[in-house]
Amino acid sequence: MFGGQVIAPSNSPHLRKSGSRPVVLDLAGEQVNGAEEGFLHSTESNDLKSTITPLSTAAIMPSPILLWRFKVLLFFLWGFICCKTGWDSVMRMSVDLRDLFLYEAFLYYNPLLLVTMMVWLWGVNLWVFAQSTVSYAKIFDLDQNHLTHREVWKVATWMTIIVPTSMTAYLYLYSHGELSLAASQPVLLYFAVLMFLIFPFDIFYLSSRYYLLRTLWRIVFPLQAITFSDFFLADILTSMSKVFSDLERSACRMVHRQVATIAWFEADSVCGSHSVAIPLVLVSPYIFRLFQCLRQYKDTREKTTLFNALKYSTAVPVIFLSALKYHVFPDRWTNFYRPFWLLSSVLNSLYSFYWDVTRDWDLRYVVAFVLFHIYSVTIVT
Repeated sequence: MFGGQVIAPSNSPHLRKSGSRPVVLDLAGEQVNGAEEGFLHSTESNDLKSTITPLSTAAIMPSPILLWRFKVLLFFLWGFICCKTGWDSVMRMSVDLRDLFLYEAFLYYNPLLLVTMMVWLWGVNLWVFAQSTVSYAKIFDLDQNHLTHREVWKVATWMTIIVPTSMTAYLYLYSHGELSLAASQPVLLYFAVLMFLIFPFDIFYLSSRYYLLRTLWRIVFPLQAITFSDFFLADILTSMSKVFSDLERSACRMVHRQVATIAWFEADSVCGSHSVAIPLVLVSPYIFRLFQCLRQYKDTREKTTLFNALKYSTAVPVIFLSALKYHVFPDRWTNFYRPFWLLSSVLNSLYSFYWDVTRDWDLRYVVAFVLFHIYSVTIVT
């Protein structure tokens, strides 16, 4: 009687609905339907929460335009602080020392500022190539991870921030009598740039940095077939010969501990204009390009490369005759070497101009037309 199973008749009115299945099955169906409705309700609530959460997060985060404007505002604020600090530091110095010191500061930071400008303009070139759908990656033999114009501009932005900041610190520390700290600023800057280039870990665009170093190695030692990127970068180096000259002067003063001093201005200084290393540094890009032309002639047997090599060879006497000015007596320079220097300079300028117009720019027909027009006008008048 207790604990026994009670079996109700299947035709009981309490267990059946009229014209339907047994109530037991209906109850089970209602439980299943209730569970499905609860599951659907919980799923909808979770979807609603997941939809609301990103919206609330997106509402908290500032817009990209607002963030960009904030960065630009910080950049101009930083520029104003650097200019104000640098101007006040220069005004603290005496008039006699000011010119010499500004020349020295300009010498240390001018090369890196010019390199920074070159990086900005290279980013502009890449942007123009991208807008013109020029396949510059194949032309320069770049890998798939090459830098885009935005990444190049990012590098140029950091260079624009770091180099003037170091220069401002140099001016401020020197004007306040902290000579040792002032002398350390350009040294630390050049050391940081060198470490950035040779840093072996996979950060700071490792593949692009090593591609640049590998191309420079191929330029210095042209023992292989010359690619487009090889002679393109070598041409850029010939335009930066003055930068290399300033780098040599700066490195010489850092090695001999003449930074933030005026010892370099003395006649017996090893880092002055009479240094033997200066003409060697100036002539190096032209020698590299000369060897590249000879290598191209060896591979292609085109006589045009020999005439191009002759163009770069005309820069050698100009550089070494200019260096003789600091190694001979003034009368000897004026009466004997100066005429040869003028002649070699005119020859180099005319040859380079002719080659750029007729070969590099391919404007020989335009030049011929202009000369013919000038001749015709002269005859008529």
